[in-house]
Amino acid sequence: MTSVASLLPQDPAKTATAIERSPGYWSGVFSRVRKDKVAMVAGCLVLALLLMAVFAPWIAPADPYVGRTIRRLRPVGTEGFPLGTDELGRDMLSRLIYGARYSLMMGVTPVLMAFGIGSLIGIVSGYVGGKTNTIMMRTIDVFYAFPSVLLAVALSGALGAGIQNALVSLTVVFIPPIARVAEAVTTQVRNRDYVEAARASGANAMTIIRVHVLGNVLGPIFVYATGLISVSMILASGLSFLGLGVRPPEPEWGLMLNTLRTAIYTQPLVAALPGMMIFFTSISFNLLADGLRSAMDVKQ
Repeated sequence: MTSVASLLPQDPAKTATAIERSPGYWSGVFSRVRKDKVAMVAGCLVLALLLMAVFAPWIAPADPYVGRTIRRLRPVGTEGFPLGTDELGRDMLSRLIYGARYSLMMGVTPVLMAFGIGSLIGIVSGYVGGKTNTIMMRTIDVFYAFPSVLLAVALSGALGAGIQNALVSLTVVFIPPIARVAEAVTTQVRNRDYVEAARASGANAMTIIRVHVLGNVLGPIFVYATGLISVSMILASGLSFLGLGVRPPEPEWGLMLNTLRTAIYTQPLVAALPGMMIFFTSISFNLLADGLRSAMDVKQ
């Protein structure tokens, strides 16, 4: 039975204090991420890889470009070469450390560029709607219909080998899925009551998008884009493996897999090291993206 005291109006000062002390949305997100042990471990691994890439000149024990054929294909655990040497006698540990620079750059940069372009296309298309939405999304569907691997290989082959052309190819590959997600989220947000109220108050489209739409759609788009970093790394490594990405003698993990493929029968562990780095890095980004996605779910 409801008491009479519960029906009386509460103290406004206490109510205001409770509202001020209540955690905000992003505070709740960070709190939930900190409680997710898997996401925290994945985040620490990603941070360690980033630090390793930044401080590679100070961490690497040897020059990754200099080798001696007399010490080629030394096994893991060799004195002075804890992870062995490659087909030209270069230190594998140093090349893996320096390779984090190229692999992370090839994984993050295309996703960031596609995030900016795809978000712009999807938000404008989703907010305007009508024929504009139809034309823009059907154009995106033309690229979205091609498998990612085939589209990346075709674009890189047409543009030519090289880091810049590979970055452009991967950016084009990731624009359609990000634009699709941005359009879907924006279509849901534009029909919310606060957007209708802002429109009824006389606010123009740019103001509504900047104030009311961006803050509610960039989070889900960013989380989705974070999950694409691992895919971008794998595609970039595949392009380098095929000779369409980073060129020798640069220490990129996909290129290292290509150059060490002939050593798979003599030194299988040494040949598998670049693939293991790609695998663990991709898994770390995927787990971190899953943790962010769960933390940003308002239903939880």
